[in-house]
Amino acid sequence: MKFPESDVLQGLPKQFFANLVKKVNAKVATGADVINLGQGNPDQPTPEFIVKSMQEQTAIPKNHKYSQFRGDPELKKAAAEFYKRQYGVELDPEKEIAILGGSKIGLVELPFAILNPGDTMLLPDPGYPDYLSGVALAKVKLSLMRLKEKNDFMPDYAELDSDTVAKAKLMYLNYPNNPTGAVATPAFFKKTVDFAKANQIGVVHDFAYGAIGFDHQKPISFLQTPGAKEVGIETYTFSKSYNMAGWRIGFAAGNADMIEAINLLQDHLFVSVFPAMQKAAITALNSDQQTVKELVALYEKRRNQFFSAARAIGWEPYHSGGSFYAWMPVPEGYTSEAFADLLLDKAAVAVAPGNGFGEGGEGFVRVGLLIDEPRFTEACQRIKKLNLF
Repeated sequence: MKFPESDVLQGLPKQFFANLVKKVNAKVATGADVINLGQGNPDQPTPEFIVKSMQEQTAIPKNHKYSQFRGDPELKKAAAEFYKRQYGVELDPEKEIAILGGSKIGLVELPFAILNPGDTMLLPDPGYPDYLSGVALAKVKLSLMRLKEKNDFMPDYAELDSDTVAKAKLMYLNYPNNPTGAVATPAFFKKTVDFAKANQIGVVHDFAYGAIGFDHQKPISFLQTPGAKEVGIETYTFSKSYNMAGWRIGFAAGNADMIEAINLLQDHLFVSVFPAMQKAAITALNSDQQTVKELVALYEKRRNQFFSAARAIGWEPYHSGGSFYAWMPVPEGYTSEAFADLLLDKAAVAVAPGNGFGEGGEGFVRVGLLIDEPRFTEACQRIKKLNLF
């Protein structure tokens, strides 16, 4: 007896990262020493004090019970206090914060929590591929906002089609940006709030790389913008700030209606997150953030090392201001995918082709700053031998 996949599952986008991993693994299987610059998985361990907190909390019997449906009130309080300390943003812990099993869950579930089939949402192009999963699951329509280098990879709302804007009900943004490493400005976020209010469009800001800013510039929160909570929310993850990618915990903060929609949906899908992990997350938020500062310094050192090595072979990067990615142009005569395949085949260097993040990513590849510094120099020396630049 066979059980075919549902129309919904068959309508999901292909998993870009799974295909990339398959190609890299095939090259590794040949015995090649692959330098993997294509990954987006933090390479450093979770700070010891967070691990210790988790170990202690796991041993407490009350943490073995079901979680409270809408998350530990102490974690929501810690998240609100964190936002107050870091960004000067006031949040109601119960009405304006939702606990997530990783921010990806919130980003994928929100479209079918607040939109109806046939509604229109706006997504950045290039952008995080898993945004498209929410579009498919919610059966909503999609319109793309092209991110251009001349605009520092921020959308120009004046370029959007007026009919599309009139139909749009939700939009996603992501700064510091994956894949480009671009950072948002206060002026851009003000334009976003004004645009959202004028057109009755909800805003979701994916703040996954919120802790990672370079050149003495701390990334700003969308919620710092006057009026931001009236139009939208921000999602925050522990994956990047605290190297807790595999732990799967995060939260959404902001507009009370959106937060309630997330909570209501999750009442039916989940019973929140393992209580001991929520306690460990409190420990992370309440810490002095010294490990975060050290991590950012490491990523900036790696970025500078890679930029120096790339420029030495004539490969000029976009000057990313945050995240742990470098956004690199493809040489003339190649598509993003053809260039990535060439580097893997001839130099055993893996990068992520830009077109995997949308048509707007064509002409670039994404480099992850997630290996030891000497390997960046080695990767660029291998690429130099191909005489592409």
